[in-house]
Amino acid sequence: MHNYDFSIFSCFVATVLLMSCSVFGNGEWVTCSGIVPMMDRDDKISITDFGGVGDGKTINTKAFREAIYRIEHLNREGGTLLYIPSGVYLTETFNLTSHMTLYLARGAVIKATQNTENWPLIAPLPSYGRGRELPGGRYISFIHGDGLQDVFITGDNGTIDGQGDVWWNMWRQGTLQFTRPNLIEIMNSANIRISNVIFKNSPFWNIHPVYCSNVVIQNITILAPADSPNTDGIDPDSSSHVCIEDSYISTGDDLVAVKSGWDEYGIAYGRPSHDITIRRVTGSSPFAGIAVGSETSGGVEDILVEHINLFNTGFGIHLKTNIGRGGVIKNITISNVYMENVRKGIKISGDVGDHPDDNYDPNALPVLKDVTVTDVWGEKVQQPGLIHGLKNAPFTGICLSNINLHGSPKARSLPWQCSDASGVAVEVSPSPCSELTSTQQNGTCSASFCESCNPFRLSQYVVT
Repeated sequence: MHNYDFSIFSCFVATVLLMSCSVFGNGEWVTCSGIVPMMDRDDKISITDFGGVGDGKTINTKAFREAIYRIEHLNREGGTLLYIPSGVYLTETFNLTSHMTLYLARGAVIKATQNTENWPLIAPLPSYGRGRELPGGRYISFIHGDGLQDVFITGDNGTIDGQGDVWWNMWRQGTLQFTRPNLIEIMNSANIRISNVIFKNSPFWNIHPVYCSNVVIQNITILAPADSPNTDGIDPDSSSHVCIEDSYISTGDDLVAVKSGWDEYGIAYGRPSHDITIRRVTGSSPFAGIAVGSETSGGVEDILVEHINLFNTGFGIHLKTNIGRGGVIKNITISNVYMENVRKGIKISGDVGDHPDDNYDPNALPVLKDVTVTDVWGEKVQQPGLIHGLKNAPFTGICLSNINLHGSPKARSLPWQCSDASGVAVEVSPSPCSELTSTQQNGTCSASFCESCNPFRLSQYVVT
């Protein structure tokens, strides 16, 4: 139904942009992907060994579940690779197991069935207290994993297709009974790597690592129509040591959004997201390019974002929270961002997002501090920035440096807007609001205002 011919050209443009901004002056390529090294598995099986048929019509649920049962119960030393050859493999949901690689060959498509009546339900996440869209449970993700170790989803740019339009229509028509399924959700797991796969048409969020550590998401493409509701690209949630690199994302919602739980449930669960690197991502969205929140009740800290290219986007950078969230957002460093045709370049706001119920604590005010944004260039930006803290919890330590956000020559640009926030702005054009004190320093912020301009960063690996 939807035309994705644009993706070939877009991915080519993205590749050129990524390469141009990724090799530094010393000729070295910086990556954090070494936290989960690729692994070759000696034991290899094919979905066809279990009766899999890639004709786009046969239901392959039994084949996937039997193959993964074999991997789990034989438990080969070094794990097992499940090979998906070229073809279209229609299937219902299935669960992954530890010590496995799901490998999609070139031309391989794993496609979700659209029979929503048979879609299993699971319990809500404890840090959310209910489904994200509706009270009660939620539909399980198309490909799911819980309590796993050493899992790879990779290949030669095969495709995982959620066929989400049936779910989007249910959302639009108000006929959903429970929260829509994610395309991929990995819970309570460690040492996860997702790479060299195309993800498209997710019913809801695309890739959702939650309560995880040591996660690498690299060299992937995520596609969904711009009007597809809530099809976030990658949402690391109450997770740590996450590396997101070298990817193209074009969806109907935030490209990357760091989360950590929702209001009183996230506060009680108390698991922050921290030590996350987002690097060399290109894409477009009617919402945010790079977001933190709005679900930040467990806290978000030590986030590094760099070398980002955004086109036709609602917000370039969006840090968002709300009264009742609680949680601390701190040590966020964002640099080397290019954006074009964007409604708002930088938005940092304390009045965004809904509540799970009426039991949230209105006195649970979020803390946002020590945010550094530097080396940003924008063209056709309707409004350079908006920073609105909370009256009883002002945002502090906002550090803006070397930022140029140009409006369209054919339209009048809106000025910066700020309230209940403080910090420093150096070499920012157009001139920011008075709450951000100007200094005469050359392209850097004063340490007295920006204590965390060099926060702890996820261990970096350099490939020469």
